[in-house]
Amino acid sequence: MKQIVYQKSKGLTDHQLSYCPGCTHGIVHKLVAEALEELNIIEKAIGIASVGCSVLSYNFFDCDMVQAAHGRACAVATGIKRSRPEAIVFSYQGDGDLASIGIGETIHAANRGENLTVIFINNAIYGMTGGQMAPTTLIGQKTTTSPFGRDLHLHGMPIKVSEIFSQIPRAVYVERVSVHNPRFLKNAKRAILKAFQNQIENKGFSLVEVLSTCPVNWGMTPIKALKWVEEEMIPYYPVKVFKDGEENE
Repeated sequence: MKQIVYQKSKGLTDHQLSYCPGCTHGIVHKLVAEALEELNIIEKAIGIASVGCSVLSYNFFDCDMVQAAHGRACAVATGIKRSRPEAIVFSYQGDGDLASIGIGETIHAANRGENLTVIFINNAIYGMTGGQMAPTTLIGQKTTTSPFGRDLHLHGMPIKVSEIFSQIPRAVYVERVSVHNPRFLKNAKRAILKAFQNQIENKGFSLVEVLSTCPVNWGMTPIKALKWVEEEMIPYYPVKVFKDGEENE
């Protein structure tokens, strides 16, 4: 008799992922799906798909999913959670969606203390639309709209989302993680589980920022992209718990 060593999470469908080779969106999908399964909340979960590379995530998560307009994921999530408080509502957003057009909706959801779970993917670039500079693009990083590299004096500093949200009194949990190697992967899984557990316990707004790769738009091999996360992204975007506690009124 064959022994099952590994099998796909029940939180994922059988739909083939559409992400580019080496992209770590698929890894984060796996972690989110495993968290939903381990907490036994797949049937209660409602995910909000953002606009960006993850726009088709409604094909991949085996739970109820809603497609939001660009940047409006947390506004949609708020409406769903308030009308269905028994549901476990999460958004899955990239840096173009959350840190740019959707920064207002997300900040105000946190400021209101909405009982939501936000999974924020930071790959320092706009992926789906052709590799343009994002709010999170690093100084000197070349993109299609910054071919000479991001310039501090022209474009400002890359936005540190977790640091900003950690200062919002009613955000109860903010952590930045990475998925570039197995050790960091384990920490990322723990953080995602905690963010969902917080919602189950009605603690309030939780945000997990995940440093992710975009080898195609970065112009790198998948292996080099993983090293770039460790050598370039983490020094500017430190991986740590920024806030973990009850609301501060």
